[in-house]
Amino acid sequence: MLAVMSQETVGTLVRHWRKRRRMSQLDMSGSTGVSARHLSFVETGRAAPSRAMIERLCEALDVPLRERNALYLAAGFAPVHDERPLADLGAARAAVRTVLRGHEPYPSAAVNHRWELLTANHAMSRFLTGVPEEFRHPRINMLRATLHPESLGPQIRNYEQWRTHTVRRIRRQLERTGDPALDDLLREVEGYPVPMGARGSAAQSYGDLMVPMVLDTEIGTLSLCYVLSVFGAPRDVTLDEIAIETSFPADEATRAALVAMAEREVAAG
Repeated sequence: MLAVMSQETVGTLVRHWRKRRRMSQLDMSGSTGVSARHLSFVETGRAAPSRAMIERLCEALDVPLRERNALYLAAGFAPVHDERPLADLGAARAAVRTVLRGHEPYPSAAVNHRWELLTANHAMSRFLTGVPEEFRHPRINMLRATLHPESLGPQIRNYEQWRTHTVRRIRRQLERTGDPALDDLLREVEGYPVPMGARGSAAQSYGDLMVPMVLDTEIGTLSLCYVLSVFGAPRDVTLDEIAIETSFPADEATRAALVAMAEREVAAG
């Protein structure tokens, strides 16, 4: 959709996002203060929306910033939202680095909306050393690197359970963004065979609070849960698509193992 939809009219794009959000024109009217009749005119091309109206409609429809730019372009306006590399995000980049460093000795990484790795702390980089070279280009996709049976997949004890959870995450992200690359990723992950080395099943329970990823590693079996953080009120496309995933030990044995590893590395210089 990112490439194809940009060739559509602004009215077609508005209708696309309204239907994706499962809203009627009457629903949209109540959310935006724009009459249902005028919304119909916009969608059919009988009325041209102003910049202000596009912004109002996008806010009501929770359109990602990248796709808002597509609506502005389709309406004949210049894009509103810049897209800078992470290195040029100033205070936001500093915030990412602070979170990642402050989360040691537990793994943490910043990813984009496709789960492509942007940067990671030392603890996460240590876990990713086992990812084969072919999964590192053009950049590591954290879901593919974790679940592929030729990557880290065989180390996951509760593979089926974790893959089921991951598929739900991809579906939610696909629903929000409409990115066809996520549709491809979803089909790929759903098609992975369960690795011969993976143990456990979808029915296995590791607690009643949340599903952890249970991973066999060189320092023992680790049970990790995660927290997802995003930036509030982003105005840049890159920042809108960044998420920081911070992993936490789901049990005392995992906490002790991660702390001990970090202490050994410090002692070794």
